Amino acid sequence: MVQKYQSPVRIYKHPFEMVMAAYQKRFPTCKMIPVFVGCDILSDEKSEDESKHTVERRCKLNVDAPRLLKRMVGVDYVYFVQKNAIDWRERKLRITAYNETFSSRVIIKETCQYTVHPENPNWTCFEQTAEMEIRSFWGFESSVEKIAMKQYTSNIKKGKEIIEFYLNEIITSGTTHIPTWAEKNPHLARLPPPEEQTPQCTGFTKSEQGAQLSANNLSRTSSSSGDAEFTVCSERTAGGAADDKLEEEYIERKLGILRPLEESKLIQLRNWLSDTHNGKLPRDEHILRFLRARDFHMEKARELLCQCLSWRKLHQVDRLLETWNPPSIFKDYYCGCWHHHDNEGRPLYILRIGQMDTKGLLKALGQDQILKQVLYIMEQGLQKCQEASDTLNKPMRTHSLRRSSTCNISSWSCIVDLEGLNMRHLWRPAVQALLRIIEVIENNYPETMARLLIVRAPRVFPVIWTLISPFIDEKTRSKFMMYSGTDYLGPGGLVDYVPKEFIPDFLGGPCECNMSEGGPVPKSLYRAEWEKGDGMQLWEESIYKTGSCMKGSPHEVMLEVPTKDCVITWDFDIMKCDVVFSLYHSKKRLGPIIEGETQSILAGNLSNNGAISTQIISKNMTLGRDYSLVEQSPVFREGESIQGSHIARAPGFYILQWKLHTAPSNPTSTLPVVTDVLYQVTHTPKAKVLYYHEVLDSEDFKGSMSSLESCQSAFSSLSLATQSSAGSSISR
Repeated sequence: MVQKYQSPVRIYKHPFEMVMAAYQKRFPTCKMIPVFVGCDILSDEKSEDESKHTVERRCKLNVDAPRLLKRMVGVDYVYFVQKNAIDWRERKLRITAYNETFSSRVIIKETCQYTVHPENPNWTCFEQTAEMEIRSFWGFESSVEKIAMKQYTSNIKKGKEIIEFYLNEIITSGTTHIPTWAEKNPHLARLPPPEEQTPQCTGFTKSEQGAQLSANNLSRTSSSSGDAEFTVCSERTAGGAADDKLEEEYIERKLGILRPLEESKLIQLRNWLSDTHNGKLPRDEHILRFLRARDFHMEKARELLCQCLSWRKLHQVDRLLETWNPPSIFKDYYCGCWHHHDNEGRPLYILRIGQMDTKGLLKALGQDQILKQVLYIMEQGLQKCQEASDTLNKPMRTHSLRRSSTCNISSWSCIVDLEGLNMRHLWRPAVQALLRIIEVIENNYPETMARLLIVRAPRVFPVIWTLISPFIDEKTRSKFMMYSGTDYLGPGGLVDYVPKEFIPDFLGGPCECNMSEGGPVPKSLYRAEWEKGDGMQLWEESIYKTGSCMKGSPHEVMLEVPTKDCVITWDFDIMKCDVVFSLYHSKKRLGPIIEGETQSILAGNLSNNGAISTQIISKNMTLGRDYSLVEQSPVFREGESIQGSHIARAPGFYILQWKLHTAPSNPTSTLPVVTDVLYQVTHTPKAKVLYYHEVLDSEDFKGSMSSLESCQSAFSSLSLATQSSAGSSISR
């Protein structure tokens, strides 16, 4: 594997000639670089006008490696060949180096260059790149790679310190100016024509000439999009060019203190995106979030980021803040809001899950609407992070805000109040929806959660945590802090993370939260407007399906059960009229196949998670011969919610049937009343159900709430013991 390193642009606020004088003091040896034992000059060449000077050295290094390893490979020192080519006329030094020791087994190449800053001739730029490939090393390839990378990175940061040290030494000795080659040789110097006056510092464009100095460019680069979009338009190339190489000062000011290899990964991924993605590019802080989420593993971070960019483009997520108008149900029954900031200046979000009717919200809105609301909040969070970063760059206005080590904020804090959380929140479709939301957030908004404070956790919370924690990244889980009872009021509680004046009133603080009180969602709102869709389907399928049945025309769903002891689970709401629910079994496939589904069914890819949804049982079939009744329920009334399960005692095909229930006719008269006939002609009763079903393997179903650990969608009825002889259970 080839290891690569790319440094940010380091700027010395001194002229090129002064920096070169400091650089020359590193030879023949440097006490500030312990591994650098000494060097021998192999060649020394100068041009006639002395504008160019090339020196080749053989450098001796005492690598910090285990003595045993040195004895095994038979060497005490490692030798490198370094070539320095300086052009005094152009004011540029190019350094190349390669390893001489073990050159057939290990290949190390390094390139550095010092150049004049393109906007200030009295400043000097420095850049560094390196590659290392270990082909073979007697089975110690991994150890040698770790030693080499550790040694290399430990000396990278010393480079600037060494130059600064010798610069101060030169200035202290009384030298504050060294003439340029042109000043020394006015008779030889000539100005190049205008078309040749191209800045020599790699990474800067012609359009930058005449612009503001580096610090201004850095500020413009970081704030070119005031609305905190995830991506920045390509117009950045007009001023602070998008393909500029990052400066060290910018990284420290805007992105925080990074280790050398972390800086390198950021620059490499940024350059790759610049080369492959024309148009919009992610902002630097967003690229850094994806790298951190994958521990700065270049390939993994690039894959995750590219998938996110495609996802955002496909679903127009960048426009979500402009286009999404949350339904009124969210405003009335969703308990969450943004609430000032924490002690570090990060945006703070408050969520009261225990006060929300998660089941009602899911049935009234569907997964897509809920996911879009969550994404809307996440996009708001990115925007508020940018606003908070801008605030930190201004004079402080409040003593409650502690300035962090970096002026950039890319994450937020969240307080989750679990008061009121109980077993009804463990409804399986809601748990499944939560897990899918977590998956979307983990993949597309990594490293946005700085801290999650969970307060007033009830006894049921460990069950929920057992379910969802495996789906949360380990780094994210480490940011969770949990408090039971009133522990959050004491030392180590909320006051350590949130200013006292911003602690919500329902948690014992003085500050009011502008959020809904929550409460049950009326079943009259279960109108499933989300079924119509709005052109933004974020998931390929919805949890719930709808079915209608009329007199003589039931709604039926056929499921294939491959083995005995599988568990059929169902959950449905009666939206209109009264319904009789029945479960049938057949050893063979029944009923017609819907046109257009033949191919998918024959391929074993049934619609609706392995189900055929139509009228399965035809009138010419006979009960007891073609199919058998497994279970028949009493009449379910309009507005009721039903959950149930059945353990299949035999493999085959099972039919879930919903049939319209009609009132019995008048037994005292065999003649129909004229008004009844007219009503039946003009009004055809039509029942409507909102349903979900699934077939679980027996090992995933344990007849108790622990069955939720199967991490598959099912229902709250799984907490009921399956004690009947038919192996069924139904609850309302």
